[in-house]
Amino acid sequence: MNDRAALDLLLAHGTLSRTRIGKLTGLSKPTASQLLARLEAAGLVVATGTTEGRPGPNAQLYAVNAGAAHAAGLDVNPQRILAAVADITGATVGRFELPTPGRRSADSVVTRVTDALEGAVKAAGLARGDVHRVVIGTPGAFDPSTGRLRYASHLPGWHSPTLLDELAGALPMPVEYENDVNLAAVAEQRLGAARGHDDFVLLWNQEGLGASLVIGGRLHRGFTGGAGEVGFLPVPGTPLVRQVVKANSGGFQELAGAQSVPRLARGLGIETPEQPYADVAAALLTKAAAGHEEDPRLAELLRLFAQRLATGLASVTAVLDPELIVLAGGVTAAGGEPLRALVQAELAELAASRPRLVVGEVREHPVLRGALESALATTRDEVFDTSR
Repeated sequence: MNDRAALDLLLAHGTLSRTRIGKLTGLSKPTASQLLARLEAAGLVVATGTTEGRPGPNAQLYAVNAGAAHAAGLDVNPQRILAAVADITGATVGRFELPTPGRRSADSVVTRVTDALEGAVKAAGLARGDVHRVVIGTPGAFDPSTGRLRYASHLPGWHSPTLLDELAGALPMPVEYENDVNLAAVAEQRLGAARGHDDFVLLWNQEGLGASLVIGGRLHRGFTGGAGEVGFLPVPGTPLVRQVVKANSGGFQELAGAQSVPRLARGLGIETPEQPYADVAAALLTKAAAGHEEDPRLAELLRLFAQRLATGLASVTAVLDPELIVLAGGVTAAGGEPLRALVQAELAELAASRPRLVVGEVREHPVLRGALESALATTRDEVFDTSR
């Protein structure tokens, strides 16, 4: 327990002296010295230099040995597979990207996944066997009873009932799979706006609209992994989504997904460029957040979109009563503080409980960052266990 406490402190602070570790852990100087000697001998801690500029003799500084282990994460969407490798401190040391295989591609999913991981490993200057564990994030979720991917009909090639067995056979390290929005929530809980919160909802709005539910500090996935698939949620003003396994429109996705923003803008006479709708939505909301005080049309765009977001969030709030709601994904993040404040005010009119709303803070590849954080958590539990 003392060893792990010291390692966690070193991860949090970067470098610490023996005296400082003793004070933070409550250990005596001899015990702290023995602890550091033990961790250094195990290859988990390295001496990095000495303190300078203080009265008295310089003190030896220690840090976690970054090369003690590595973990990998993959972020998969219909356009690309983004892979990264991090050292045990969490620093990204290699990254690689490949297009996702299309329906007519000769490359299989297994080939693209292994090639993407191999590219990240090589970029890190490592061999594949140096990676302790990998976490793969995808839209939807793998049904624990069948092993098949559900809620992600737009991801070609990932629906074979043998896919997980094939990937396990092709990769030499343990592999875990997680929903992409859940991984964004992991990133926010470890590094971003949800730090210190055990009960929160993350609403993700990018190409698709979904939610992650964290209850008692743990992800709530549901019986089939479908908890948080709020795009199907029935809401006023849109058709019910029937035959949900097929690609169709309706529900909360239709009301407040990225595709709704250009339609709202055109209805207000705002020019909309011809680009993928998620990019257009983000650009329009960025413009609205910056110019809503001068342009009534931009102010109305923000107000209408906030009203739509709050409509779906009111149902989520009524069921879960979360402490916090994190607005994440490129579309909602583009609206920034002006959009957040409008959604907060609207939700206060619709929900009996009043959770605090915040904008997500992990902006650069949050799904990939969450995959790395998830893989690192398990890796650290295993590598930092000095009792074995």
